[in-house]
Amino acid sequence: MKIPARRTVSGDPPLADALKYSFYVMIHPLDGFWDLTHEKRGSLFAAHVIVAAGIVVEMLRLTLTSFQFITVYLESFNAITVALGIIAPLALWTVANWGLTTLWDGKGRLHEIYMGTAYALTPSVIINAGMIVLSRFLSFQEGAIYYLLAGLSVVWTGLLILSAMMMIHSYTLGKTLISSFFAVIGMGVIIFIFVIFFSLISDGIAFFVFLAREIMYRVS
Repeated sequence: MKIPARRTVSGDPPLADALKYSFYVMIHPLDGFWDLTHEKRGSLFAAHVIVAAGIVVEMLRLTLTSFQFITVYLESFNAITVALGIIAPLALWTVANWGLTTLWDGKGRLHEIYMGTAYALTPSVIINAGMIVLSRFLSFQEGAIYYLLAGLSVVWTGLLILSAMMMIHSYTLGKTLISSFFAVIGMGVIIFIFVIFFSLISDGIAFFVFLAREIMYRVS
């Protein structure tokens, strides 16, 4: 008999339960991501916590990892840039995936795509945190262990994201791979549109500033 999950007044599970469930998702991705959204085993707040933890771990990784494996000039280190390096791709992926799958009969909603992707970051957060400590005990010759863990983090997270999209949208594996590929292309298109938009805005502002200066010069 399946024991129902505890719920708060809002209908979400308690934060501790929602975060603990991310460990289950890591090991049982198909069942985990199905229950995450369909059985409401996760929460947006827990997803925010996982993303925030990922940002903190990434900052610590860049500043505390042994110089044998990574070199960062602290004079130019910018925490905002590091945070945006995680938040921006996550936001772009969520919007691009949602926009594409809406046209391809995907069942996932915007917040579900974000939540599933955030939960998929769990192994990356855990492994990267462990790598910070491990880097202090490994020699340069033993660096293969460090890079193996780094590769494992990327592959594991990638597989979890694919599993999340497959369960959230009720897609087959093939359709998930195709939709994810075009979602990545969609991310590039969104970036291109933003660059063009801000370029036009910048040119427009520069034109009006120049025009105002010319008018002031001729009036004076």
